[in-house]
Amino acid sequence: MGKILYLECNSGISGDMTVGALLDLGADREVLERALGSLGVEGYHLHFGRAVKCGLDAYDFDVHLEEEGHEHGHDHTHEHEETEHGEACHRHSEVHVENHGHGHECGESHGHDHEHEHGEGHGHDHEHTHSHSHGHSHSHIHRNLSDIYRIIERLDSKEEVKELARNMFLIVAEAEAKAHGLPIDEVHFHEVGAIDSIVDIISVAVCLDNLGVKDVVVSPLAEGHGQIRCQHGVIPVPVPATANIAAAHGLALRLTDQEGEMVTPTGAAIAAAVRTREKLPAACRIVKTGMGAGKKDFDHANVLRAMLLETNEEENDQAWVLETNVDDCSGEMLGFVMEELFAAGALDVWNTPIYMKKNRPAYLLSTLCMENDIEKMEDLIFVHTTTIGVRRYPVSRTILERRKAEVETRFGNASVKICTRNEKTFCYPEYESVRAICRETGADFQSVYCEIRKAAEDLFCRQ
Repeated sequence: MGKILYLECNSGISGDMTVGALLDLGADREVLERALGSLGVEGYHLHFGRAVKCGLDAYDFDVHLEEEGHEHGHDHTHEHEETEHGEACHRHSEVHVENHGHGHECGESHGHDHEHEHGEGHGHDHEHTHSHSHGHSHSHIHRNLSDIYRIIERLDSKEEVKELARNMFLIVAEAEAKAHGLPIDEVHFHEVGAIDSIVDIISVAVCLDNLGVKDVVVSPLAEGHGQIRCQHGVIPVPVPATANIAAAHGLALRLTDQEGEMVTPTGAAIAAAVRTREKLPAACRIVKTGMGAGKKDFDHANVLRAMLLETNEEENDQAWVLETNVDDCSGEMLGFVMEELFAAGALDVWNTPIYMKKNRPAYLLSTLCMENDIEKMEDLIFVHTTTIGVRRYPVSRTILERRKAEVETRFGNASVKICTRNEKTFCYPEYESVRAICRETGADFQSVYCEIRKAAEDLFCRQ
């Protein structure tokens, strides 16, 4: 069964709402806290609790910044400028880069005595807990993208988790650079404004990995309208960075009659980075739902709903074939574009000898990819070949359920692919493992392949 995460953004999206929804969905809080603890970032503590929005119980996650000079055990208030509509103003760094942080946070006072004002609709029986970072913040420090990458590199997690976090921050930085007309290496994030974004973005990457989610569908992002007042003046909604992200990454915005901001740049970057497919399958089963609470109270439920869905689409999967006929490309050119297409995420690439008009020997370059990768693949084909046109059409596939495993052989450990269908199991040695063993031991390919396959079948086909 295929597993898909669906983010329903009917009240927009922000970093804290996303983390809350994923925790509510079942992501392990302890795993998250250990991961964040490995960063060595100081000056904040985490809030984990519940909130009620229009009668709906939701997970309330927040990053509380500790201003310099405050100690644990004393109440302090996070200061926000308020517009006439009650929207929290965005903090700006001293280099005129907007750091929008949590656009859904509005003037709440959070004390360390565990008493919280959550606005209308919060019950008194909800649990609220904190997790503290250690040390003191230094609010005068600024960080650029390279500094944030170094923080992410300290993360005690998988490389793909770090890469997703880096990508999300890159998306924000590119959007802010465009909004302010600066080179991306000149975009600096003030520490007070950057800590919550760092925590939110890394938390999303960690929680997605913990849930084992690979496929993500994001609904159109509901956004408000009007203007918000910030340190440097009044700016329109969607704020420029959010609009830049939506334009650059093809995010659909659904403008509503709600005044104020509903989609933050961090939220938009998360949606752009985690989305792997354009739409949901025709039919699926809801396994679990989670809801992350926004900080504002609207006429509608200010929540981000995350649904974990199961589908049989692994056995009826749709992909797209891109084709082009080329009669004036060299073999080197075709070989290079094949490498580039695979590196960009193509499912398969192949060349077929054909004859074109005037009996010219040529090649049919074919690329198999998912729908959301079509534009990227076409760009590579146009840039790296001489073609002036690409055909495309959808195809249906039957795919076996698969997983990777490792087996022990007399040659050493080797990787295998375990596939199943109708209670039958098939074991296939991974080529790279076979090649590595052959080169290290001098054994012939067929002997190594058969040895690995037999070890896998003895282990997995008889269980």
